[in-house]
Amino acid sequence: MGSEALNRALEKMADAGVGPIPREVFAHYFRLLEAGETGMIPEASIEPIDMESLADVEVDDDVAREAIRHTAVIKLNGGLGTSMGMDRAKSLLCVRRGLSFLDIIARQVLELRKQHDAPLPLILMNSFRTSEDTLAALARYEELPVAGLPLEFLQNKEPKLLASDLSPVAWPVDPDLEWCPPGHGDIYTALLDTGLLDQLAEAGFRHVFVSNSDNLGAVPDPTLAGWFAASGAPFAIEAVRRTASDRKGGHFATRVSDGRIVLRETAQTLPEDKEALADLNRHRFTSTNSLWFDVEAMRRTLVSRQGVLGLPLIRNRKTVDPSDARSPEVIQIETAMGAAIEVFDGARTIEVGRDRFVPVKTTDDLLVLRSDVYDLRPDFVLDQVAETVPFVSLDPEVYKLVGEFDKRFPEGAPSLRRASSLQVEGDWTFEPGVAVHGDVALEDEDGPQRVTRDTVLGE
Repeated sequence: MGSEALNRALEKMADAGVGPIPREVFAHYFRLLEAGETGMIPEASIEPIDMESLADVEVDDDVAREAIRHTAVIKLNGGLGTSMGMDRAKSLLCVRRGLSFLDIIARQVLELRKQHDAPLPLILMNSFRTSEDTLAALARYEELPVAGLPLEFLQNKEPKLLASDLSPVAWPVDPDLEWCPPGHGDIYTALLDTGLLDQLAEAGFRHVFVSNSDNLGAVPDPTLAGWFAASGAPFAIEAVRRTASDRKGGHFATRVSDGRIVLRETAQTLPEDKEALADLNRHRFTSTNSLWFDVEAMRRTLVSRQGVLGLPLIRNRKTVDPSDARSPEVIQIETAMGAAIEVFDGARTIEVGRDRFVPVKTTDDLLVLRSDVYDLRPDFVLDQVAETVPFVSLDPEVYKLVGEFDKRFPEGAPSLRRASSLQVEGDWTFEPGVAVHGDVALEDEDGPQRVTRDTVLGE
């Protein structure tokens, strides 16, 4: 028997059609929250980690071919891109040659099927807000569905909780804002609850590759599939070396008490440990949020734990209306998908190149992706042709929202192939043919300014 607040939350979830397994998982984390669990990982409890590199891995061609033929691909596709002013699936944003993230992902998979004679099913974890638009956009790829498997499954939802007493918040002005996703760690609950994990096993798929739909570098690579299959590991995550842009992000470490690999997110870092979090020499690797898991190992573990995988709690404080700082403070109970690495004995990490990690979280990232830093190969895989990826910082007062961003680059991104950094303060519009060389900073001027046609900045 739970507390009154928990019972009210569970009743609300049941009334909304949320199934018994996700309700039980929510109750597990609610009780942790109620007991004062913070999910924090103190610096004193962890040590830096080292790991093998994909560049040093040799995989037999037959092993790679066999592994990719038994691999399914899941893309996390529940995000709306609200931070960039979007109100539909972020993956529908145009990124290269008039193609959206989804277009490129679909074409990558179709090309890989031809190359490796593999079924390679593509399945999207959508939210109730992204499902309809996403399926409509994929309808033109008639050959994409794989018989016996769905194109999508839906992530769960849970009530936002008032910070004052943990009761489910009521917000009649916009009832949708009373709900939130449970973080991308919900993928495991959703896979079990929908029966998709069973379907994959019954269809003969042994491995699953999971990544974000806004990371076009995350291609289901046969070499990685072969490495994972040959390792015998139940679970693995791709990691990259942290750079200055990753100082505030999460990182891998080894837990002192039992030697297990852990993924510490920013929200799990104590204020006094922020300096250690930012130390790129101490904590050298960050997660790409691209992971591999063994279907049977995942199914066996979830069933034995009745759907509660035991991921660390993330206590996320927000306001019920994210756009209104005066609205009531709420707590969102979340978990991180990559944190499952500490659940499995024998879990692995592997360092991959930055070419497999091209996330688009801001319009800064979008400008780089649309630029000539990358080429899109005939097989629709991104090819980094610039020697380095430049650091881009655009004035958020002007460029944060995609609509305003597009107005400032009406003919597309400037050439960034020879750029080290581009920092823009104020309102600048870029005409066609602009190129950036080296380090360039544009300062705020009095009113809107233009970088004229064919200008080379930095020379």
